[in-house]
Amino acid sequence: MAQMTSARDRVRLQRSRAIRGVIAIIAASSLAGCSGVLSGSAGPDGSNYKGISIASLRPHRGGALDAYYGQKPVWTPCHVHFQCTTIKAPVNWQKITGQSISLALIKHPATGTPTGDLLVNPGGPGGSGVDFVEEGVDGVVDRAIAAHYDVIGFDPRGVGASAPVTCFDNKDQDTYLYGVNTAAIGTTKWIANEEKKARTLAAACDKNTGPVLGHIDTVSAAEDMDLIRSALGDTRLNYLGYSYGTFLGTIYAGLFPQSVGKMVLDGADDPWGLDYQPTPDDVPAGDYAVDPADVSTVAQAVGFEDALVDYLESCQTNVSATVGLLRCPFDSTLANAKRRVEGFLAGADKHPLVAKDGRVLDAASLATAIDDSLYDPDDWSKLTEMFAQVEDGDPTIAFQFADDYNDRNLNGTYDNNGDLAHLAIGCLEEGPSVDIPFDRREATELKKVAPILGIYDAYGDLVCSGWKYGPSPFPNPPSAKGTGPILVLGTTGDPATPYASARDLADQLDGGHLITLHGQGHTAYNRGDLCIDSTVDAYLLHGTVPKRDPECR
Repeated sequence: MAQMTSARDRVRLQRSRAIRGVIAIIAASSLAGCSGVLSGSAGPDGSNYKGISIASLRPHRGGALDAYYGQKPVWTPCHVHFQCTTIKAPVNWQKITGQSISLALIKHPATGTPTGDLLVNPGGPGGSGVDFVEEGVDGVVDRAIAAHYDVIGFDPRGVGASAPVTCFDNKDQDTYLYGVNTAAIGTTKWIANEEKKARTLAAACDKNTGPVLGHIDTVSAAEDMDLIRSALGDTRLNYLGYSYGTFLGTIYAGLFPQSVGKMVLDGADDPWGLDYQPTPDDVPAGDYAVDPADVSTVAQAVGFEDALVDYLESCQTNVSATVGLLRCPFDSTLANAKRRVEGFLAGADKHPLVAKDGRVLDAASLATAIDDSLYDPDDWSKLTEMFAQVEDGDPTIAFQFADDYNDRNLNGTYDNNGDLAHLAIGCLEEGPSVDIPFDRREATELKKVAPILGIYDAYGDLVCSGWKYGPSPFPNPPSAKGTGPILVLGTTGDPATPYASARDLADQLDGGHLITLHGQGHTAYNRGDLCIDSTVDAYLLHGTVPKRDPECR
């Protein structure tokens, strides 16, 4: 059964409440110095950033690798309007052996005169590119691009049909995602409960996935993308990546700059960006002391908090308008509205609401539901209904939002392994190290800059505490010198990937060009803004790059 709309089906970037703050796991692991296998270098702000040259991770052609690059895949009809195929990739790119995995691909042939291939990724990590394209190419690109490009989706390693991460059955996944930790966040008992939960997860994933679990990192997935380029018969790879897909694209550009064709990175995920500073609304001046490694977590927490405030203000502005038969429940001052949301969250912990299927809605799951609704302003009216229902003791819509976030269907099954693949990829790149003093400092900062939702992002390393693998090698910020122009799209009100990340990534990339959308929501392209869509289309179809940021509104 279909789920609720999912922010144009673009996978949420590192924000699941079950993951407890794995939001910035890829960045925080390396920036915090958890990756002991890495050689040191100074970060862009002079901090103790540790990474390695991306060139050292570039695979060397020859021998066994040439056989992989010589593949000639056969496309067969699938899903009525599409074509599907698979290609082989080595399990371990750093040590090519006879072990291989199968990567699943899907193609939507151009509806007009084809001019090339466009590889796409919806985000995650853990997003299925096969599902993304199969569910409707109009949700991936607009008609102009669908007419002239063969749109290719792929399941990255560990995801969907590409050697998927497998951990739990549906019942156990429900327990993992929705089980209630009755202790207060940050207490000794709460931490012990989370660590026990993490050990259960790690053991299940290790048992049911196999050795590929240690090789599903982003660098390996980017190396797979070059195999896909070769299998398609393309000299250069044209690529459109959303959310986490921008990080994947950046790594590809760093590894294979001479093989980059046209590249669009929308909703930029920049784990190297260290120059985030709070606005006056975030925290009082002089009271900001977050560790550099915590920047991505804090920036994203602020993004969601700001989006919640925007929702509350919009609800109050339209207080006379009805949503069905319901009025906006936040019809007082903004300060009172914030306190009321805090009250809803506190109440969910004190008196959890029970759904018809027996699941219990606590504050963590309610926060997940709120987050899900904040990706797209089109969901705000439904969010108003949700708060009205929760006030009446009914968690139905709240679970719809939370289930949408967690890829859970109404019948209790899960659409794919996206949430667990997301977690496994993050834990591989983070490794099992836990730093409780750091976590406590992070929690303090999050309470300051995002007092309503921030605490649910704290203690993110606990989820990986039982992990067998990692940390995987993490490269220094690639400039990808030698590529052509790369468009980096950022939305000023994007809660999941804050606008500063797009600005930083555009500066970091040698060929980066920032394209700004002044507005709300996660990602910018193909969401109905003519300025953004025409800019991207002109680039993909004709190679036209704006002389300056068009500042779309």
